Amino acid sequence: MRRLLAALTVGLATAICAGALADSADVAPPWAYPVNPPGTQPAPDDGRPRHVPGSSAAFTVTQLRDLFNVPDWHPDTHPPMPGPVRHGPRPGVFACGFCHLPNGLGRPENSSLAGLPAAYIAQQVADFKSGARKTSEPASLPIALMVGVAKGATEDEVKIAAEYFAALKPQPWIRVVETDTVPKTKVAGWMLVAAQADATEPIGQRIIEMPENLERTELRDSASGFVAYVPVGSIEKGAALVTTGGAGKTVPCAICHGFDLKGLGPVPGLAGRSPSYIVRQLFDIQHGVRNGQWTELMKAVVAGLSEEDMVSIAAYTASREP
Repeated sequence: MRRLLAALTVGLATAICAGALADSADVAPPWAYPVNPPGTQPAPDDGRPRHVPGSSAAFTVTQLRDLFNVPDWHPDTHPPMPGPVRHGPRPGVFACGFCHLPNGLGRPENSSLAGLPAAYIAQQVADFKSGARKTSEPASLPIALMVGVAKGATEDEVKIAAEYFAALKPQPWIRVVETDTVPKTKVAGWMLVAAQADATEPIGQRIIEMPENLERTELRDSASGFVAYVPVGSIEKGAALVTTGGAGKTVPCAICHGFDLKGLGPVPGLAGRSPSYIVRQLFDIQHGVRNGQWTELMKAVVAGLSEEDMVSIAAYTASREP
């Protein structure tokens, strides 16, 4: 621990001084914090059973929306889900696997938990429960639901769920593509989806993360992942920031997150995880709404980052093998 703190200290003073150079805008980037349009209502269930490739299971839309009985299309690809993951700790407390999926890979509006240290997962739940960890977008329903689960679960239930997700092996889940143009998008289900067929627009300094197959994602198929469109050149820029600190702009991520960005001790891995999620965490820490264990060290690390820097870092980390 002392060696870790000493290594961090070398770069923190420079990062703090660079903080004045960071973007002054306090508005959370809407592409990273998608919010459903007011009045959004789910389509009614027509009672027809749905199917996905590679599975013999069948679920109706009502079953797929059951927050207390996780639809599991591919039960042979993961260990049996314990109670808190499959059904929720108790009535009124949602099942962890509904949002984070049975394979723990999650979706852009939440987080990938597969392979994270169990102690880290449990600490994040405690931070949601205490109010230490919040969001820069108060209208975010996924965060509100997470806070509700954190407040309703016991420490033993959190431990059981955390150990389940920690034991899962991270898998490639997000295809990263550098591009100048992207599909025009809208928000549906708290994530970005194509607004209309074949309509495109410049990407600018954004990450557009969306389902590879919207129908399968809406069916909560844990075998259908996502594509993340990132600006041309952002992966290379991110590599410089992540590996060397970008000429003193920040601190090399490997010091805490490991040389391969797959985690180091209780510190989480970054490789292959949702770039939208990574941007939200960097922005939240920089703007003081995410606190808790280890966050004080991260505050100086992110102080000098612009939004473009965050995009580049997330593009690079997402492109790495998980």
